[in-house]
Amino acid sequence: MGNSFGELFRITTFGESHGPAIGVVIDGCPAGMRIDQEFISKELERRKPGQSRITSQRKESDHPEILSGVFEGKSTGSPICMVIYNKDQRSKDYSHIADKFRPSHADFTYQMKYGIRDYRGGGRSSARETAARVAAGAIAKLFLNHHGIEIRAFVSQVGGIGLDKSYPDLNLDLTESNPVRCPDPVVAAKMIDLIEQTRKKQDTIGGIITGVITGVPAGLGEPVFDKLHACLGKAMLGINAVKGFDYGSGFQGIQMHGSAHNDEFYRDEKGTIKTRTNYSGGIQGGISNGQDIYFRVAFKPVATIMQAQQSIDQEGEETIVEGKGRHDPCVVPRAVPIVEAMTALVIADFFLMNLNAKL
Repeated sequence: MGNSFGELFRITTFGESHGPAIGVVIDGCPAGMRIDQEFISKELERRKPGQSRITSQRKESDHPEILSGVFEGKSTGSPICMVIYNKDQRSKDYSHIADKFRPSHADFTYQMKYGIRDYRGGGRSSARETAARVAAGAIAKLFLNHHGIEIRAFVSQVGGIGLDKSYPDLNLDLTESNPVRCPDPVVAAKMIDLIEQTRKKQDTIGGIITGVITGVPAGLGEPVFDKLHACLGKAMLGINAVKGFDYGSGFQGIQMHGSAHNDEFYRDEKGTIKTRTNYSGGIQGGISNGQDIYFRVAFKPVATIMQAQQSIDQEGEETIVEGKGRHDPCVVPRAVPIVEAMTALVIADFFLMNLNAKL
């Protein structure tokens, strides 16, 4: 029913934005792995609302409680269940849209599909659900870090303000040094100003997050329907507000000739096979080639705006909808750990598949 993701490293999330709690069940985590609860909490802190003046001011501690699958700090091989209790709901902020369809939200489509919907914060369609993904992604990160694989993401564009450098030319250690999570302090300041000006106008703005995966061995991915980049694309497009995904040279590659775009192979001084360029984005034929994997994820402007908009109600009558409550003027700063989490889930899944394929 679309609530689970992955094959061997599989997660199922549950809960709604204004219900008692949200959570996740992780099946397939190898036994004996050290589960660092402090690391999981830190990952959730990066996603939680209220962390800066340019995000939603909802206050949630987002402390994960592990109910199963961990004994004496290590995974047991059985399903790991984590729950995050909701503390700061204001359901009354949504009573005015109980029978109205907000523009560009899931209200109408959920009503058409199920004949019922939880209008409080969007219920299951709320981005609140992504906290469960981040918790699961933190465990996937712990697994991948043990194998020398690192995943990092950063904001590379907000509205029309973007970085003019590629990721190798940036100091990614600076990503967490500012609330917009852009590794260039000068560009970050411009992005923050744009978001603040947008919020004052009671409007929203979109942006782009760039993801980078290093240390991936060659051979991850399947050659036909489960290509590595296809599964990464599915993971990213399953995140709330995502409108686009590309990897490697992406759409910009259409401007190049094949003679320039082809990544030539060579052996380095250690005898390792590498490519001189990386327009392939670390993936060829749907399978990782050992180079860095990099991609971009485009997020639309948040659909909830504090302005009056025309819409219809459940009876098909014209009505006016105006946003209330606490919402992000730009989703990309808080979406960085979500992108990393979904990436980690994909790579962990393929890593385990590759181990099985070679047994």
